[in-house]
Amino acid sequence: MLFAAFVGLSLGCDGGLEPTPAGCPTSFVGVCGTVTYRGTVPDSTDLIFTVAYDTFPTSSADLFKFKPKLPPTIPAGGQPFRYSIPLPAGHYEWVVAVWKKIGNLNPDGSNADTLLRAAGFYRNPADTSQPGVVVVGTGPTNSIDFVVDFGHMRRICDFFPPCP
Repeated sequence: MLFAAFVGLSLGCDGGLEPTPAGCPTSFVGVCGTVTYRGTVPDSTDLIFTVAYDTFPTSSADLFKFKPKLPPTIPAGGQPFRYSIPLPAGHYEWVVAVWKKIGNLNPDGSNADTLLRAAGFYRNPADTSQPGVVVVGTGPTNSIDFVVDFGHMRRICDFFPPCP
C-alpha cells in the first residue's frame, strides 16, 4: 500500500497546486502559506511534496502516517510559492516539505532514508528550532510559512535515531 501511494504520488501529480494569490479561499479547509527557497536545487530531485502529521513521528513506522494520502507537490525552487494542503479539522504537530530523490521507494520503506529528506517545515514561532503545531478548524489556516533550504536538508533517520 505504501509503495502504491508513492507510485501514485510520482505519477499522479500534475506539477502542484495552483498558487492562491491572497490566501486560502474561505471554503477551503486545511493549511495555506508561503514556501520560500534557499540554495541550489539538487540535480537528483524527483519531486517535493508537502504533508502534515497528527503527531510528530517517533519511529520509521510512523513516517508514512501523513495526511493527505496523496500529498500536493510544490515547485523545486524558484520564487516564493503559495502552497495549500487540504486537511480535515484537527491538530497537526508537523507540517513539512519532503524532498524526494529520483528512484523507487521500496514497498516497506526500507530505503526511505536514502530517497527522502526533510527539506523544510513550519517552525514554532517561540522556538524556531522546534516544529510548530498547527490547528486546522472548519476553514482555512493561513500564514503557515516556511523555508525549503536545499543546503540544509535533514536525513529522515535524523528524526528517529540512531542513524545507520
